[in-house]
Amino acid sequence: MKQFANKVAAITGAGSGIGRALAMELAAVGCDLALSDISETGLKTTADQASAQGVKVTTTVLDVADRAAVYAWADQVVTDHGRVNLLFNNAGVALAAPAETTSQADFEWLMNINFWGVVYGTQAFLPHLRASGEGHVVNLSSLFGLIGMPTQASYCAAKFAVRGYTETLRMELEMEGAPVSVSCVHPGGVATQIASSGRVDTAIEGLTGASVDAHKRRSEKAIQTTTPTKAAQIILKGVQRDARRILVGPDAKLLDKFARVLGAGYQALILKRYPRGKQAAGAQEATHGV
Repeated sequence: MKQFANKVAAITGAGSGIGRALAMELAAVGCDLALSDISETGLKTTADQASAQGVKVTTTVLDVADRAAVYAWADQVVTDHGRVNLLFNNAGVALAAPAETTSQADFEWLMNINFWGVVYGTQAFLPHLRASGEGHVVNLSSLFGLIGMPTQASYCAAKFAVRGYTETLRMELEMEGAPVSVSCVHPGGVATQIASSGRVDTAIEGLTGASVDAHKRRSEKAIQTTTPTKAAQIILKGVQRDARRILVGPDAKLLDKFARVLGAGYQALILKRYPRGKQAAGAQEATHGV
């Protein structure tokens, strides 16, 4: 898809961050929008800003973990707009917890949004994208869909799953010559609310030596590499060149190279950031005063 003017784009997680930035970039070039988010307040703000660009904007408060609601939204988008050409499965949440002790409830909460939300959105919209004659699915994975990271077992599991699902779907659509393509996006650190609004299990203190508050501060600092606007611009350029994989940010590009060159050896580099064994206990005491 070389241009977005006079197209219709559906975006999940449009109430903030990358989702809002995508909406604004698309609105600026004349693309009509069907926006969804679980936050009605954030959704309204995005819609108001996008509408000011003169495009048609519809909104739906949506939990992407609700399969029936996602399918109903897809049908409503076509009713409201007549067609849909682009789908951005962008909604996501964060969870920091040791792999061994992550609660089933927390694991399912994250997977239902970060993985199943992508599957529901893709399957619900694909028939409509086919019918449009020119469609594109954009699924948001992560840098952590390319490499593993301590405390991020459930997040990595979901994002690796999104990668596998998306790459397989891309090949299947190419095999049948469908009028729909697919891209998988791997953002590095993007300055959104995902870290501050995510869940953190207190058990990470024993693993990393960092308190919950210290972990959140470090996470928020680590994701300041790329602005949401820049991320959206990179993603849309990737769609225009029909990229299979879209890396967002210098950190994503660098660590992807490490993983390609070193294979599983990249893990040794990651571990240098973390204390081990008794060192973690000492680091934990030090962070209580941070």
